[in-house]
Amino acid sequence: MFGSHLSIAGSMTNALDEAVELGFDTVQVFTKNQQQWKAPPLDPGAVREWRARVAELGWQDRVVSHASYLINLASLNGELWGKSVDLMTEEIERCETLGIAFLVHHPGSHVGTTLEAGLANIARAYKEVFRRTRGAAVVSCFEGTAGAGSTIGGPFEHLRDVRALSAEATGEPERLGYCLDSCHLHAAGHDMSTSESARKVLEVFDSMCGMQHLKVWHLNDSKGKLGSRLDRHTHIGEGEVGGGLKGKCSPKRLRASGFAAIVRDPRFASVPKILETPKEDDAGGKPMDLTNLKRLRTLMK
Repeated sequence: MFGSHLSIAGSMTNALDEAVELGFDTVQVFTKNQQQWKAPPLDPGAVREWRARVAELGWQDRVVSHASYLINLASLNGELWGKSVDLMTEEIERCETLGIAFLVHHPGSHVGTTLEAGLANIARAYKEVFRRTRGAAVVSCFEGTAGAGSTIGGPFEHLRDVRALSAEATGEPERLGYCLDSCHLHAAGHDMSTSESARKVLEVFDSMCGMQHLKVWHLNDSKGKLGSRLDRHTHIGEGEVGGGLKGKCSPKRLRASGFAAIVRDPRFASVPKILETPKEDDAGGKPMDLTNLKRLRTLMK
């Protein structure tokens, strides 16, 4: 099940139509301008149109939204924390209105305080957010990060603890899951460059966090080397995960990469696998999403 992060400019259903045109099985979207704290309410007509198209495609259980990057539920700053709680509440409400199954977000940054305090702030935030959105079916997915600076989510211990603390605070563990990003994993120090090393990484994740809680994959190659903490996405097979040579894809290296371990794993057959690679065309004028999708699908054979 492959998808891409696509634009809702003009109409939300444009993202769904573009996904179908490109040959995807699902899609990831922003439900609002991710660079703004406030957004106009969803138009009822647009909601009906979106829901009808999703139902027509049979994608009710697989569409993903990404929350605003402005959100920092770990913040020590009371004003920022409060605005983040408000915006996270709105993100969940919008997903619920649209029938979007999964909402991905970065755990946050504990800048100015300790990791433990940052994790506690996230759990406290979720207690309030889930109180406000009681009964929502949307699963909030903590995304693993590249782990730079005070950013939470690079080590698996962070992901284990943030979900456990939030589940305890809310009493609703079923509403909390994970999203893993192949680029972020590698940059954070989890070796995804070969199928063998990737399988070992996933074994560790399973033992620490529980694979049953993994709801979304982000499939991106990494410009940054192993452990670089550099969050820079590139096309499948052209980076440090897929074995790219000077930005070019080697099919042989790609077949032996961590991408092969992910797409061949039967546990992920029904998990949305979303491309967040650069939106650009190849030399022939075709969207690179087509090329990236083709490269991933060849690994399933």
